[in-house]
Order: sequence, then structure tokens, then C-alpha cells
Amino acid sequence: MTVDWWQDAHAAGRLGYVLIKRVFDFFASFVGLILLSPLFLVIAVMIKLDDPAGPVFYSQQRLGRKEREFRMFKFRSMCVDADKKLKELLDKNEVDGAMFKMKEDPRITKIGHFIRRTSIDELPQLLNVFLGDMSLVGPRPPLPREIAQYSDYDRKRLAVKPGCTGLWQVSGRNDVGFKEMVELDIRYIEKRSIFLDLKIIFRTVGIMLRPNGAY
Repeated sequence: MTVDWWQDAHAAGRLGYVLIKRVFDFFASFVGLILLSPLFLVIAVMIKLDDPAGPVFYSQQRLGRKEREFRMFKFRSMCVDADKKLKELLDKNEVDGAMFKMKEDPRITKIGHFIRRTSIDELPQLLNVFLGDMSLVGPRPPLPREIAQYSDYDRKRLAVKPGCTGLWQVSGRNDVGFKEMVELDIRYIEKRSIFLDLKIIFRTVGIMLRPNGAY
């Protein structure tokens, strides 16, 4: 807990909300990691059977609140050299703005298609929540190369901790463009509350059972 975090929350009149949110994040992620450990084992085996040469988990540098760097964890859903192959695919980006998304991305493995569509690949981010790098609910954490393309307005979405899920994820996800994603994130930041967080979490569970625009 840093001084600037405390001062910012107090100045915004949201100290109570931020404290409750962190306590909830801590215990919910702890319980989630324990309860989901059997599923983690199953997914790990499936990933290894699909691509024995690669690791089960994938970590990537992301930027959080006020552009603080951290390593975000996911189940690996792409080939081992996916990052190196990205440059060859940038001209095939299907999302406007500072993001890269491609429906038929050739780097995705067979099991990768399933865990991405159901958002299971995101579950290891519960460790990031437990460690305090992320929250259960908040804006999507951007990549450094994406930040380089941000306008001052876009950077407003970095005012709070990034989340495993948020308004963007429950509002169409990849079917929503970058500008709309920024607007949804800023709307969340302005209206965030415990009630809104819980509403987004319940909607996220529903989407995992009936996937929306994830790919």
C-alpha cells in the first residue's frame, strides 16, 4: 500500500470503497485459486498434450495504475514463438486503435481456441489479484506498445488498478472497438462502486458459460 495510492483514494472520496475492494479482491482471489486448482490441473494437462514443448503458463509485461509495470499471468493459448510472429500479423489487425485482435490468429493452439473463447485462459490472473497488481474488476491492462499510441484522454483509463474483467469484457469484448473500450473504462472509473463491481462479476460468470465476443 503506497502513499500515493492512499492519498489518491482519500482525495477522490473513495477510501472506503478502495479498502473494501482490496479486502474482497484478496480473499476472493485466494479462495478462487484454491477452488479452481483442480481445473487448473486439467487445463495444464490439456495444454501439455496439445503442445508438449511449450510451458503451461504465459507471462507478459503489462502496465497498471499510473503505468506501473507488472507481469500478468495467463494459461498459454498460443505457440511458443507467438510474440516473434506478431510483427508479421500487425497489418491483419481486426480492431481499431491501440490493440491487436485477429479472429483467425494462426498462432493460437487447438486448446487455445477453447480456453480463449471461454476466458479460462484468464484465470491465472487471480494470482495477480492476490498479489495486488490487479483487481477482479477494472480496465484491461495494456501492453507497453499500446501505451505508446495512447492520447492523453486514453491514459485516463490508467487511473485505477486494471482488472480481470470489466465493462468492456461484459459489453461485447472484441466486438467493441478501442474507442468504445476507452469510453466504457472511463465510465466505470467515474461510477465504480461495490454494487457495480458485483454486477460485472456476475455478468462475467454468465459470459464464461455462454461466451460473447472473445477470441
